[in-house]
Amino acid sequence: MKFITFMKKDGSVSAGWLNSIGMAVDMHEASNGKLPDNMLQFIENHEEYMEFIEEHRGLIETGNGCYPLEEIKLRAPLPNPKSVRDFYAFEQHVKTARENRGLEMIPEWYEIAVFYFTNHLAIKGPEEEIERPYACEWLDYELEIACVIGKEGRNIKAAEADSYIFGYFIMNDWSARDLQRKEMKVGLGPAKGKDFATSFGPYLLTKDELESHRSGKGYDLEMTARVNGVELSRGNMRDLYYSIGEMIERASAGTTLYPGEVIGSGTVGTGCILELGTDVHRWLEPGDEVELEITKLGILKNKIIDA
Repeated sequence: MKFITFMKKDGSVSAGWLNSIGMAVDMHEASNGKLPDNMLQFIENHEEYMEFIEEHRGLIETGNGCYPLEEIKLRAPLPNPKSVRDFYAFEQHVKTARENRGLEMIPEWYEIAVFYFTNHLAIKGPEEEIERPYACEWLDYELEIACVIGKEGRNIKAAEADSYIFGYFIMNDWSARDLQRKEMKVGLGPAKGKDFATSFGPYLLTKDELESHRSGKGYDLEMTARVNGVELSRGNMRDLYYSIGEMIERASAGTTLYPGEVIGSGTVGTGCILELGTDVHRWLEPGDEVELEITKLGILKNKIIDA
């Protein structure tokens, strides 16, 4: 299923899914209040709620709560995650980005899956404008895939991690590279280079929808990025060096993961301007439109504006 969060014409925000004819279904309205009105609550109790949906299959396609897409605005499918951990899991991206800065690979990268926490209160959705941070001249996109945790767990083994995943969506880890560079020289961060915006969307796809695409350490999913309609990035999720399961094992070591937490993959190979180099494309500027596309997960589009 493709779960969404959306705004209606009256300004109210609802949660639900896209049915087979492309209409938005308000789960709370269609179920006469039996299902919640927000995705976080649904994910926290999704086993119970999915049973209800299975018992009332008509809810998926029809009901009082169906809205044409032209009458609503999609928001981030999970606008209020409990946390966002972003990993650094594609070797091609790490090697090339470091080479472009005159740096060699460090052996520790091959020993542990590393991540940082980004701002879970600065989430953006499809078509939302992204403000270029004040004093930033090197604005960049990052093409990533992310999973949403659906079950509480601690010290989860990689081989068991799939049962803790609710689903997946596209993630754009916007980066102010000039601010980030200064921070990282100090040996702490990234912080202000990252915390102004992270985009999710356009929908949250349940993991069962990807089962037939399993390949390598991930799924055979083409990942592309376009700026102003011109393709700049192309990669595939199957090229992950660390699997999503290995990321979850690392994230949950000595720590409890809760439903509604997000795990980002890090940037796929070629998936940002930092890696491509400014001879391929300049840094992003106000007026630029960035589109990220991943097989089965749709297109996530945002426009850059001045702060």
